[in-house]
Amino acid sequence: MSGHSKWATIKHKKGAADAKRGKLFSKFIKEIAVAAKMGGGDPDKNPRLRTVIEKARGANMPNDNVARAIKRGTGELEGVSYEEITYEGYGPSGVAMLIQCLTDNSKRTVAELRHLMSKGGGNLGEAGCVAWMFNKKGVLTFEKSVGEEKLMDAALEAGAEDIRDLDTAFDVITDPNSFDSVKTACVKAGLNPLEANLEMVPQNEIKLSGDDARKMLNLMEALEDHDDVQNVFANFDIDAGEMEKLT
Repeated sequence: MSGHSKWATIKHKKGAADAKRGKLFSKFIKEIAVAAKMGGGDPDKNPRLRTVIEKARGANMPNDNVARAIKRGTGELEGVSYEEITYEGYGPSGVAMLIQCLTDNSKRTVAELRHLMSKGGGNLGEAGCVAWMFNKKGVLTFEKSVGEEKLMDAALEAGAEDIRDLDTAFDVITDPNSFDSVKTACVKAGLNPLEANLEMVPQNEIKLSGDDARKMLNLMEALEDHDDVQNVFANFDIDAGEMEKLT
């Protein structure tokens, strides 16, 4: 299994979202506010806003919190202004990493990320140092129990590009423009994804095992625990059997 999808599956199994619900809600509020600011407060006309609202409600975030975040974004309520920044760098074993942040203080954020990366066996790099290794794609992750044939029928007919077997899950890969239609088709077929996001998918991957794999997962967890970090994408690959040992 690889990178972000592997990490999303691990978090789902560990119940990490429930364990850190307050921090998760804070990140959703930031993302909702920025999405509403950029594309308007109507989720029917703003795909980015619609996607994050669905994720927030899936995590049982109260509707009042969602509504207030939208109003902050559209300017109906006063609130902090957030800047979107993607930092690039390398993790243990030269793993390429993209760290997407929403911050009200970029100097603070970059200093704290530099510390976390260094402590975790990596380092921040210059803008553009690894971005070329990734492509923006829609990614829907499903449990193996949905059945590969049924998933292929629904996803490919709706325009999915590929279906990848991750040993303990399936990834459906789409063009960003087809993401909503593929997701809708899968849900209508009774196939509900564990995760459904627009992601930066690596063109190639670095196989990790043992201590290198453990260091990478620890760094991923430390970064995603940071208040300003929304997403971390990385080009590592860890075998399912190795993951069982580590988790």
